[in-house]
Amino acid sequence: MQYNKLKKMLLATALGSAFAIPASAQTSVTFSGLVDVYAGSIRNAGDARSRSVVNSGGMTTSWFGFKGSEDLGGGLKANFLLTSFIQADTGVQGRFPGDTLFSRDANVGLSGDFGAISLGRELAPHFLPTILFNPFGDSYSLSPLILHADVPLFNASGWTNSIVGDTGWSNSIRYQTPSFGGLKANLHYQFGEIAGNNGRNNIGINALYFAGPLALTAFYHNVEINNPLNAPAGNVQPGGNIPLATGAFAARQTAWMVGGTYDFSVAKVYATYGQTSHNIDLDDDTLSLGATVPAGRGKVQLAWAQTKRSGVAFGADQKRNTTAVGYDYDLSKRTDLYAIYMNDRITSRESGNSFAVGVRHRF
Repeated sequence: MQYNKLKKMLLATALGSAFAIPASAQTSVTFSGLVDVYAGSIRNAGDARSRSVVNSGGMTTSWFGFKGSEDLGGGLKANFLLTSFIQADTGVQGRFPGDTLFSRDANVGLSGDFGAISLGRELAPHFLPTILFNPFGDSYSLSPLILHADVPLFNASGWTNSIVGDTGWSNSIRYQTPSFGGLKANLHYQFGEIAGNNGRNNIGINALYFAGPLALTAFYHNVEINNPLNAPAGNVQPGGNIPLATGAFAARQTAWMVGGTYDFSVAKVYATYGQTSHNIDLDDDTLSLGATVPAGRGKVQLAWAQTKRSGVAFGADQKRNTTAVGYDYDLSKRTDLYAIYMNDRITSRESGNSFAVGVRHRF
């Protein structure tokens, strides 16, 4: 009897060894993600009518993926990221038709005392400064600053996003400095790799400073190509020109923004100001203000953004004002419920009111 038990144990061990993935205490790979779905009524400025929806990504774009690190010794590590967006309301991969599989992250690199360097698809320079310095974080549905910066309106308003080049840059190299008393900087360079026009590229830098209740940020970029490079036909023009909702196409955009937050304990306040300019006559000036106030097991969120758009490429000068008020309630460290109201206005267009109630879970 004891012999049979021993025989079974040895067989199980042998089979386990045959199919095990090689690993050690110095290597770690994690699978993680986030699912966010909301229900509500959505109407942006310029929309003909409200839309009743169940949509993905009310507070954060749903995603999943893998992150890994290997300790190489002497303080040196190898790292990789492979993460994908998903529309959790339908199960469709990506943010929009034609989005690449790993459009959130797809990179590998090294880190150590020198900082970190990585190659592949990386966050764009403006991404962290915008999502970390507004009360609604990375809400591409209901955050006023993010809507103005990154989300075009496909309606009669013809209003396009201020920041071009997407929130991630493909074919890029990123260098992150070590922390200097709470200050880190990221240098980004994207190779264009456009047939017949390899000279086009994107370059940018951002800085993030965190010290107790105070946080500060800034970014600058010079963008000549859009992302992803294999976007749907019509989104990227021959030669890599940047599409604008006016029907015009810019060959280059420069953009910068500065921002800060201060946590007074009873409330955390936010402010940013930035400008974008194109080689054609089109300029945006964007100011955003906001606050979060702890309330029970959650927080009240208040945010406002205004973009002043000028230049003959768009016609007469226009303004867009977007205001959002919400409450985010923590059920646990991983799960929260939220309710948000938003008002959106553009010069000479019908205003829009939106309301959403959703749940977000991290795993």
